[in-house]
Amino acid sequence: MKKMKARPGRPGLLLRLLTFLVTAALVLGAVFLVVNYEKLNFDALRRWFTYRSLERSDSGQAESFPCAGGSANRLAPVNSDLLACSANTIRLYSGSGAVYVDEGVSLEHPAVDSAGSRAIAYDAGGQRLYAYGDRAPAFDLELEGAILSATVNESGWVAVTAQETRHKGAVIVYSPAGQAVMQADFTSSFVMDAAVSPDSRSVAVLTVGLSGGGFESTVSVYPLEGGRTDGVPAASCPVGNNVILDLRWTDGGIWCLGDSGAALVTPEGALAAACGFDGRYLKAFSLEGDGFAVMLLGKYRSGTAAELSVLDSKGNTTSLPVGEQVLSLSAAGRYIAVLTAGRLDIYTHDLTLYDSLDLEDAQSARTVILRPDGTAVLISSESARLYVPN
Repeated sequence: MKKMKARPGRPGLLLRLLTFLVTAALVLGAVFLVVNYEKLNFDALRRWFTYRSLERSDSGQAESFPCAGGSANRLAPVNSDLLACSANTIRLYSGSGAVYVDEGVSLEHPAVDSAGSRAIAYDAGGQRLYAYGDRAPAFDLELEGAILSATVNESGWVAVTAQETRHKGAVIVYSPAGQAVMQADFTSSFVMDAAVSPDSRSVAVLTVGLSGGGFESTVSVYPLEGGRTDGVPAASCPVGNNVILDLRWTDGGIWCLGDSGAALVTPEGALAAACGFDGRYLKAFSLEGDGFAVMLLGKYRSGTAAELSVLDSKGNTTSLPVGEQVLSLSAAGRYIAVLTAGRLDIYTHDLTLYDSLDLEDAQSARTVILRPDGTAVLISSESARLYVPN
C-alpha cells in the first residue's frame, strides 16, 4: 500500500491578512508620496545630511569667504559649488569657500553658463572659452570668430554661437572633450543663441529674420549627426517679434524668454506654453528652475512696485505683488529666491513662501545664487556666504 505524501500546509489566515495589510500599506504609501510630493520636505532631509557638519550661525548662514561679486564679475551655480569669473580670474568655490579651480585669464567681457556639474566661462565678443567639469578644467578653446553666446548642458556638450565674415553667424557644437562635432552656418537670418538638448542628440538654434515687414524670432532644432547641417531643421517654431534674451533646453522643452514675453517650445516645434508681459517692463528673470520660467515685471522702468510672475510648462501663470526694490532674482530646482535690501525670501515654484531670512547682519549682500536643494549663496562685492534653510 502506497504511502500518501502530505500536502504542504496552506498559509494561515493570520499570515494572509498580514501580507494583505503590508501590500495595502505600501500601495497607499506610494499614492500618498505621489499626491503630496510637493508638500513633503525631502530637500530639508537632504540638506540635513549634506550640511550637518557645516558650522552655521543661528540664522542658518555659514562663515563668509572672499569672493569678488562686483557688477563686472559673473557668477553661476555648479551643483553645490559657485563659479566666479572676472576679467582676469576664474575660480570655483565650494559652499564653505574651498577653492577647486583658480585660473588666470584675460577676458574683456566675461560671461558664464552652467548645468549640473558642468560650467563654461567665455569672452563675449572675444574668442576664448574655458570649460569645466567635476571641479576641474575640461578643455579650452580659441575660436576664429567672435563669440556671441555659449551654453553647456549637464553632460558637458557646449554650443557656441559665433560671428563669421562669410555668413550671418554660425553655431558650433563641441563634445565634452572639446572636439567640434557639428557646425551650422546661416546666411538668410541672424543667429543669436543655441543650446544642446539634455540627451546631447540635437541643438536648438535661435535666429532672427524678416517676416511680413518686421522681424521675427524663430527656434529651430537640428540633429547633431552628420557634422555639418544643410540648413534644413528637423523642427521649427516662430516665437514672434520678441527680442529673446535667454534660451535654455530642459527635459520639459526649450524655454526662451524675451523683452515682451516667454515661451516653451517642444522638440517637435510646437508651442507648448507662452505668456506676454502686457506692456510691462522686464526687470529680472530666470530660466534655471525645473519646469517653469520666473519674471519680475513692473509697470514702470524704475520704482519698487513690481510683480513676480511664474509661467509653468502647462501654460499656467501665477503672480505675486512685490513692494520692495529687488536686488537679485534666482531660481533653481523647484525654488525661487528674491533678495531685497533687508530680506531674502525663498518661494516654491507656485509662489508659496518656503523660507525667509532677515538680513540685518548681512546688509552688503547684493546678489543671490540659488541651488536646486533650496540653499542660497549670498554675495557681496568682496565676499560670499552660504545660507541653509531650516
